[in-house]
Amino acid sequence: MRIRLTLIFWLCLALATLLLAQAAREQTARYLTHAEAQPVLQLMNEILPAELKDKDARAQAALWPAWVRQQDAAVRARLRQGDEDTLINFLLFGVSFTPQPRMTAAELARFKAAPGASALSAVFNARLNDLLRGLAEPGTNERLIFLRKLVVREDRQPDTPAGRTNLREYVLTHLLRVLNEQEGYQRTLEAARAAGGANEEFIERSKLYRARGLSLDTTLAPNYAIEESLKALKARGLFKPTGVKKVAIIGPGLDFTDKAGGYDFYPEQTLQPFALIDSLLRLGLSSAETLHVTAFDLSPRVLEHLTRAAQRATQGQAYTVQLLHDPQAQWKPELLKYWQGFGNQIGKAVTPSAVPEALKGLELRALRINPASVARIHPVDLNIVFQRLPSAENFDLIIATNILVYYDVFEQSLALSNIESMLRTGGLLLSNNALLELPVLKMKSVGYQTTVYSERANDGDHIVWYQRAQ
Repeated sequence: MRIRLTLIFWLCLALATLLLAQAAREQTARYLTHAEAQPVLQLMNEILPAELKDKDARAQAALWPAWVRQQDAAVRARLRQGDEDTLINFLLFGVSFTPQPRMTAAELARFKAAPGASALSAVFNARLNDLLRGLAEPGTNERLIFLRKLVVREDRQPDTPAGRTNLREYVLTHLLRVLNEQEGYQRTLEAARAAGGANEEFIERSKLYRARGLSLDTTLAPNYAIEESLKALKARGLFKPTGVKKVAIIGPGLDFTDKAGGYDFYPEQTLQPFALIDSLLRLGLSSAETLHVTAFDLSPRVLEHLTRAAQRATQGQAYTVQLLHDPQAQWKPELLKYWQGFGNQIGKAVTPSAVPEALKGLELRALRINPASVARIHPVDLNIVFQRLPSAENFDLIIATNILVYYDVFEQSLALSNIESMLRTGGLLLSNNALLELPVLKMKSVGYQTTVYSERANDGDHIVWYQRAQ
């Protein structure tokens, strides 16, 4: 009888997953029409792109179909620069391709002060040489395989001495670019803080990366901030018990080589979809029987990763995530407790990956997420600035952390219009960005939650709650 029930369970799971996958395929995004965008365009004429500025509605409407597709393509092209940033993070902090110690801030500052071969430390040169050898012969290292494809697309060949010389110059050029960008971001935030204090800094931080490549990085801490907001929303009665049935995540992320930690000794993984399911079930805001999660992304890598995970789930395969804690990060006790209990609603603890000697001292736990939870996530290719679903999905909740920061105020306003169209009345968007609340949109802030992660300065998030009004 037990065998028969188990078989029935897996057949039902496979059938449900196939039906949901079919529904996800039918969720093909469409472009925002001029009529839908026009209220935003009228209010924001002064900051519109040159092609649209000071044109009447008829002229804008004629330009719109071609313009919106061009802008969508331009946003997607920013993924490549994000990949180049990832290459630099991997070079500086990765441990899967080299036995060398990771780079320090002091070493990078010396290179920034006097860029050139003479400023490079022996450790950096050794790391770079190891990376070049790894790109020439990546073996089974999934990160090296991806980065090899990246540099070859850029016509940088790692297989010959001349090609490696060319590739070295390419890497150093992007390293200097990344360091200059980071310095520029810091100056911008300091100027905003001096001009208007913490509020002005938050506003500036909310669009800080508007010219930067799109990054897929993901970390654990923002998910803790989301859970804290969900607790507060439940306490205020904005969410009823088991009332959250349809949720969406914009940019769920993929852990390649995180900017903060640079960990790369375990397989690539996504965290936020599982973190959200876990939190909603733990807080009693959702029921496992009725919860559906849509993951919006424009990265083929993220979409393919989630699709493969869902396909394996139909065959009864779980999904394992590795959860790191660096004691040097000085986490608050509440974040540490969240890390210790992460996933207890959706999986079981298993033996984690071995921590390399170079990272001795890290604490690592691993979680095997059950196939039913994995199959609950449905990826959809969608650019939130210029696209929306063809029909109202009436999501109860949409999450967008560390995503809208990559866009300017005009693009954020178009994104907010698209988000509004997909939320039910009373539904909520949770974002760690300050977004302009235009009178022509129904999205209005109804509160926020500040969550501090550690004792370090500015280590935390402000999660703002935007609700779709009547």
